[in-house]
Amino acid sequence: MHSRYSWLQPEQEGPAALSWCSIWRRSSFAKDDLMSNCDFLSLRPEVRHGATGCEEEGNIDPEANVNNPAKRRRGEHLIVNSRCAERMTPWRKSTPYSSGVVGLHAEVHDFYQFMSPLTEEKEMRKDLVNRVSAVMSSQWPNAKVEVFGSFRTGLFLPTSDIDIVVFGNWTSLPLHTLGDLLVTAGISEADDIKLIESARVPIVKLCDKRTGIKVDISFNMTTGVSSALMIKDYIKQYPVMPKLVLVLKQFLLQRDLNEVFTGGISSYSLILLVVSFLQLHCRASADSEEANLGVLLIEFFELYGRNFSYDRNGIRIANGGSYFNKRDLADDHALANPSYLTIEDPLDETNDISRASWGAMKVKTAFEHAHSVLVSAVLSRDPPNIQGNSILGRIIRVGDELLEFRRTAIHKWTGSTSSSSVSTSSPPASTMGHDDGGVLRALARTDSSLCVQC
Repeated sequence: MHSRYSWLQPEQEGPAALSWCSIWRRSSFAKDDLMSNCDFLSLRPEVRHGATGCEEEGNIDPEANVNNPAKRRRGEHLIVNSRCAERMTPWRKSTPYSSGVVGLHAEVHDFYQFMSPLTEEKEMRKDLVNRVSAVMSSQWPNAKVEVFGSFRTGLFLPTSDIDIVVFGNWTSLPLHTLGDLLVTAGISEADDIKLIESARVPIVKLCDKRTGIKVDISFNMTTGVSSALMIKDYIKQYPVMPKLVLVLKQFLLQRDLNEVFTGGISSYSLILLVVSFLQLHCRASADSEEANLGVLLIEFFELYGRNFSYDRNGIRIANGGSYFNKRDLADDHALANPSYLTIEDPLDETNDISRASWGAMKVKTAFEHAHSVLVSAVLSRDPPNIQGNSILGRIIRVGDELLEFRRTAIHKWTGSTSSSSVSTSSPPASTMGHDDGGVLRALARTDSSLCVQC
């Protein structure tokens, strides 16, 4: 199976698979071609397979950046078998799951519980926002700092970026000045500061030395905050939406399809795809809390992986949601984009928020493959709990990078009483469907060096 789509499934294991994995790893073809096109992140890039087919400790580079989300290399790859797979699906509970879509529903729910933000993670992020805000306030006392994006909405993964916007009066945007201030204050290394000056929205990108969290800072952009408030309204309207979004975010992250510049789609585009899917769903019960999450996930992959006509239809969220025919638009219209995904900005009908997503068809292909994998899995008669045979784990995994990141947050921020002076309005744990105890128990029973000794 091509590494850009998936990993070995339990029924694919055996001597032949081990032999081909060995050949693949040693071939220059794999290194030069497949590795350069691999679309998901490795969890332990430099390991070798032993005679048992599970990974052994090899000559692991001590400088490898597997646990630093700011320095991960694109194209790092890992193939694991079912003995390792059980340790890479830490959201699963010890009690048996049902088979079919009922079991998949339970797994999606448990995945959401596991991935929802810990209190310590929220405090860690608030502390980072406060430190960055203090730097800007010291230089520009009248500036106003606000958080938007996934941290504002609560739909963030443990290693997700933080989006900050600062409002002030400048004759020219102080990107270089802010970059220098952040380095002087010890928040980021100079090499981890990136100034994106030529973009439609200029941004200062940085990586926090203390936490490893990335931050994007923009200036005087009101749409970001408005978009976050709109998404929070949709979360209230569609209770199943956060659960689908977190699964899909992890799915795209592991395939390196979660950034526009790498050929993927933005988090905002993904969220609006989910909103449109729920708005136009043929079953009125699809947006209720009792809806089967497994069925919805498969239907989402079916819609955007198999059925949706990207060359003809555009997606409109406003006024209850609809599709529009791109071919009816004038050639110079902002939404006349026949080759790509087109999503009308619900806050500006002249703006296509996915226009820069040149690799959206790779996302479509990944969705199509995920649909085939999940349909095959839910129709299988194999018990879902044998040898870590997770249905959801066939398309997503959680590795040691995330678990180690969470351990760091817990150790550093347990009992923290940090309070934020910056508006984030992140949902409390109770409304996130979150269970700190369950997550901590999962972390405690999971070895930090996943799949090195299975």
